Amino acid sequence: MAVVLSNGANILRQHTGVIGIAYIRAANYSSEGNPYNLASLKRGTGGRSSFNGIVATVFGATGFIGRYVCNRLGKIGSQLILPYRGDHYEALRLKLVGDLGQVLFQPYYLRNEEDLEKAVKYSNVVVNLVGRDWETKNFKFDDVHVKGARALARAAKKAGVKKFIHVSALNAEKNPKPVIKSGGSKFLASKWYGECAVLEEFPEATIFRPSDVYGQEDRFLRYYAHNWRRQGLWMPLWKKGECTIKQPVFVSDLAAGIVAAIKDPDAAGKIYQAVGPKRYYLSELVDWFYRLMKKDDKWGYVRYDMRFDPFFKVKVSITEKVCPGFPIGNLHWERVEREYINDHVVHGIPTLEDLGITLTAMEDQVPWELRPYSYGIYHDRDLEEFALRPEPPKVVV
Repeated sequence: MAVVLSNGANILRQHTGVIGIAYIRAANYSSEGNPYNLASLKRGTGGRSSFNGIVATVFGATGFIGRYVCNRLGKIGSQLILPYRGDHYEALRLKLVGDLGQVLFQPYYLRNEEDLEKAVKYSNVVVNLVGRDWETKNFKFDDVHVKGARALARAAKKAGVKKFIHVSALNAEKNPKPVIKSGGSKFLASKWYGECAVLEEFPEATIFRPSDVYGQEDRFLRYYAHNWRRQGLWMPLWKKGECTIKQPVFVSDLAAGIVAAIKDPDAAGKIYQAVGPKRYYLSELVDWFYRLMKKDDKWGYVRYDMRFDPFFKVKVSITEKVCPGFPIGNLHWERVEREYINDHVVHGIPTLEDLGITLTAMEDQVPWELRPYSYGIYHDRDLEEFALRPEPPKVVV
């Protein structure tokens, strides 16, 4: 005779005697409909080695902005779930942004709803940083910025996520005014429709509209510093860059704003313009970049009107055709089009300063960013010469 009691941890084999008892415990926790909410656990002091109650899924974590956002979240004791695609070694470096066991990885495919739902299942915050600067044969702007954003917002809403942060783009509008390309920027148009799609699925979403973002491994400073962007020593700009106004933002300020919005309950449903503290003409900025790199007029630097250079236009077209997956120097027509659109900051829409962020001035950060690109830095140049900062760019009032 044997009796089985299904409420234990181990199975006891029958030995001698008439009655043997098997004590079995059912693992019911794996089949519960409502997963255990980590946010209900006791919270620590908010440091790296504590848990602050934020369980954040960051899509696009391996990108330029994503690395800064993950680092900010990890420092304050958040648990991070980082979906990735492609080679896992690219995402593995982010293991260090948080404490041991606080950074988890999840492979996903943007078009697979089951992958998205699995990635956000245990989270109370979702951050969407997925984006494309140029179209490829597998992913068009509409696939990533509209359909992908909608799928992420839908999955977050279905999982009961409390906060959804979506990063769009400054100047995003339904019908962007064309500058060079006929029809205007498809990137900015897709960002506009992406915002609409997110708000339809997740009305309480917080949206950030950043201008050109600069920092380590960016595509703004290094775009102009790249040899392929120039024609020899000469720099072609549309109308010499004297009709374009830019207001770039430092990537750390943007990341700090995103984290501040996560912690601020009043940020739900709002749109924030992520711009820097000062406005400049593009011509002033590019001239200043080359003065910082010791590549001024004595080096041979000349800025001229791109409209009268057919060879540069052919160069951009060939670059797109030959390198469709990753254009050399990030040079493609979509980037060139957006390069000459004025940064339009709408009054009445809050900025990063409304989240309590102290903005970084370009004059304080850019010289350090461009230092490795300085001409002759390893050829017995006087160190005192590099310490002397050239005249900063003029600010547009």
